[in-house]
Amino acid sequence: MNQPKRALIVDDEPLARQALKIALAEFEQIEIVGECANGFEAVTTVKTVKPDIIFLDIQMPKLDGFDVVELLGEDAPFIVFVTAHDEFAIKAFETHALDYLLKPVKPERLAKTLKQLEKRRPSKADESLKEIIHSHHKRLAPLSRLLVHEKTNVIIIPVEEITHIKAQDDYVCIYTTRTSYLKHERLSRLEEMLDSSCFHRIHRSYLLNINYLSKIETTSKDSRAAILKNGEMLPISRSGYSRLI
Repeated sequence: MNQPKRALIVDDEPLARQALKIALAEFEQIEIVGECANGFEAVTTVKTVKPDIIFLDIQMPKLDGFDVVELLGEDAPFIVFVTAHDEFAIKAFETHALDYLLKPVKPERLAKTLKQLEKRRPSKADESLKEIIHSHHKRLAPLSRLLVHEKTNVIIIPVEEITHIKAQDDYVCIYTTRTSYLKHERLSRLEEMLDSSCFHRIHRSYLLNINYLSKIETTSKDSRAAILKNGEMLPISRSGYSRLI
């Protein structure tokens, strides 16, 4: 006999969590290993209980379901989104062949979802999750905040505090007025999502918030640098200078 799938329930409504627990109790292939009342708890709990499946509510305060998936990144197991008739979300899930349940959850629909999960390949799910998060960000653009997951902490960075962002291989380093954070993201994607009236690509490796620009200096015949208000110097490419001007 196969081992039951370890499931985590995430929903900010106690009654919704209870209803889903009762529905899942009918399926012996599922073992509920935890429940979370918000997105912050979910990100931390996934690290500790390592579920095979998350039944994830979308509409939650502060961190919604899409935020949770973004923060989990490569640590995300199979995700079954749970929503109350969110037309945008449903269309996105169907486009990317992702599993979702409508509230209130019906036993026959739950049975169909669990059967589909047995056939799903993780690599396909991973790519679909990345695409749906990207679509979600595009819908919200320009973003007002960026999310970073550091060990057990979830950090919310208001974009107005970001001075510049630097590309570092498959990551970006986000610099703020106080400190810096590493995030698994591409600089080109952040450029799409941030306010273009403030954030400018001054170099292939740098995105600058011009609100923190003090001056531009010529460092050699063909080279220029952006001097920030804190004294930091960033390189400016020829094409970056044209865009900046």
